[in-house]
Amino acid sequence: MKKFIIVTAGGSGKRMNAGIPKQFILLNNLPILMHTINTFFDYSNKIKIVLVLPETSFETWDELCKKYNFQIPHQLIKGGETRFQSVKNGLSVISEECLIAVHDGVRPFVKKEVIRNCFETAEKLGNAVPVITINESIREIKNSQNLPADRENFRIVQTPQIFRSSQIKIAYKQDFCEDFTDDASVVESTGIKINLVEGNPENIKITRQADIKIAKAFF
Repeated sequence: MKKFIIVTAGGSGKRMNAGIPKQFILLNNLPILMHTINTFFDYSNKIKIVLVLPETSFETWDELCKKYNFQIPHQLIKGGETRFQSVKNGLSVISEECLIAVHDGVRPFVKKEVIRNCFETAEKLGNAVPVITINESIREIKNSQNLPADRENFRIVQTPQIFRSSQIKIAYKQDFCEDFTDDASVVESTGIKINLVEGNPENIKITRQADIKIAKAFF
């Protein structure tokens, strides 16, 4: 099936305290967002890339593309007030039956094997979400109490989350709900089972200064 990737990059960088949106911070002499797009283009130069950015960032992105001679083909779409609306805006420009991945613009270290496994699983079963295990002890907080929890029953969720277009486009016709924490929760609310695949621990979401140090170590 034809493959699309919606890259969401609407962060303001407040937690990063860097003065610029986190997706534009330089990492190994290139903006983080460009590393992320490069990863998917390296996986397949046939994948169709839809980049969702705040409209106020369009000019900055254009300047960065010129400065770094970034020529990977992509369609630029205006983001919404929420991530839910941004994904919805990205979906609006995809009309054909296909596989649609949604990925955080500040996750540049997803492995090609994970991307491949997610697409193959989604084509076979309808969707795929990468997850990793929890290595530390966890506790569950309920009201004023906290109790130990079995970490084997929990997973950390990553992106790209990949769906057949028929699943995700129908799901995003719903009104926004506070229970929607990611694309999987949106699709799952329509009664569809979510399939988990193994992610990679390096696939961190860069949101804080400490994450930058970790990312530099990965390079």
